[in-house]
Amino acid sequence: MTDAVQSTAGPGAGAATLPHTGGTTDRSARHTPGDSHMWVMVLGDLVIFGTYFLIFMIHRTMKPAEFLTAQQHLNITIGVANTLVLLTSSLFIAQSVHAARDGQYDRARRLTYLGGAFGVLFIVVKAYEWSVEIRGGFTLPSNDFFMFYFMLTGVHLFHVTLGLVILGVVVRELRNPRRRRMSIVESGAVYWHMVDLLWIVIFGLLYVMR
Repeated sequence: MTDAVQSTAGPGAGAATLPHTGGTTDRSARHTPGDSHMWVMVLGDLVIFGTYFLIFMIHRTMKPAEFLTAQQHLNITIGVANTLVLLTSSLFIAQSVHAARDGQYDRARRLTYLGGAFGVLFIVVKAYEWSVEIRGGFTLPSNDFFMFYFMLTGVHLFHVTLGLVILGVVVRELRNPRRRRMSIVESGAVYWHMVDLLWIVIFGLLYVMR
């Protein structure tokens, strides 16, 4: 009887777990971090900023000498410092997500605090840079370059501030043992990394490109 059962179950029984295992692996591989609504918001922001960048490039092509002359008044050292600050912040947020996935919620919360602190530092440095430019006589109506400079960095700064609010929601989520939804933690990270990506493009356009 045993032989008959084994013969009947034979190769099929051993292989039956493979599709299940493969399905689980495929689902993990296809997992998109965060909530779908956050991705819609992020993609919308990328489209809007992409339009801003395109308009900037068109105006730069029309007035290359004016843009190049005005660009010389920016302090690239401050721009690099702000870039490093935001990259460091994103690194902390990425580590926070990994810690939360491993169930290390206290560590995840501390890392989120660090990421937010560097976000605040970014705002402080940017405010200082603005004050330097304004004291130097460069304001929104000065010329097309500074119009774009204040517009792009200002809209981006708004997104940084909103990102800090979102990180605050993430901290609250991590603090409450009855919540701790990974979708919220991941959504916060997705938004923060978008803010970082946008700044890298802005830095390249305003400070680096000649």
